[in-house]
Amino acid sequence: MIAIGAVDIGGTKIAVGAIREDGMILKRSECPTEPEKGFQHAMKRIVAMLRDISAGGTRLGGIGVGCPGPLNPFTGVIGEVGTLPGWRGGDVVTALQSELDLPIAVENDADAAALGEANWGDASPCGTFIYVTISTGIGGGILIDGKLYRGVDGSHPEFGHQILDHSGPRCYCGAQGCWEVLASGPAMVSWMVEQHPRAQVATAADICEGARRGDPLALRCVEREGFYLGLGLANLITLFAPDRIALGGGVMKSNDLFMANARRMIMDVCTQVPSEKTRIRLASLGTDAGLRGAAQAWLLRYRS
Repeated sequence: MIAIGAVDIGGTKIAVGAIREDGMILKRSECPTEPEKGFQHAMKRIVAMLRDISAGGTRLGGIGVGCPGPLNPFTGVIGEVGTLPGWRGGDVVTALQSELDLPIAVENDADAAALGEANWGDASPCGTFIYVTISTGIGGGILIDGKLYRGVDGSHPEFGHQILDHSGPRCYCGAQGCWEVLASGPAMVSWMVEQHPRAQVATAADICEGARRGDPLALRCVEREGFYLGLGLANLITLFAPDRIALGGGVMKSNDLFMANARRMIMDVCTQVPSEKTRIRLASLGTDAGLRGAAQAWLLRYRS
């Protein structure tokens, strides 16, 4: 059976899968990203996982890769990515093609997930669709009538680095108070530790678990998360007046704790566009959005 090899590189983990052209995942595996070990170390592990999933009768016809940006989607060269320190200049296409001799398509991970959700999820490719991921970082992709929006020189819009509070914490991007440094998973942890230096929390999931137990500080943290999540979404709605927004990423697994607050913020702030007509839903592909998106990026590049 011929399948598409899909690679989803994140700041925390790397997932690899074999995916049919109808979107069905045949095999998958994952490992920690361990970005501190460097780009080449990660590429070797990806090659090993791809070889493993292609064993036993599954032949790969090509490989699609979703990777955080800044990233050149046409050359596969990585820029200065805050969640992948030290990877700048890494050439994904050359690293994988030299080992596997297959056609490679590289796309910004959020753009790839947007393609996957629009084509294999419950989002129609018609109209304006925005995919937003809230996880180790915050990013997103825009599709207009099914076509991926690209900026100048093919660049990718960086939703996570819109400034929401100039007096807020400094981000690796150089700005203070951008969306990512206020509402990502690590941002929730940083806020908790700042409020209570001895707080025993390592992840946003720990905080959300504490909120469910009624911990007062954790409850304040998820309330704050709803505020900043809603404010960032309100800006996107005001700027693009989209038909649909899909929300993915690990933080959204606990969406019931903060989405009501986020929606109130949107209704309060978006007074100049019909925000009530923008459909906001969780990404239907869930944690598989990145893998399916990587495969969809390959199909778009080589089958269109």
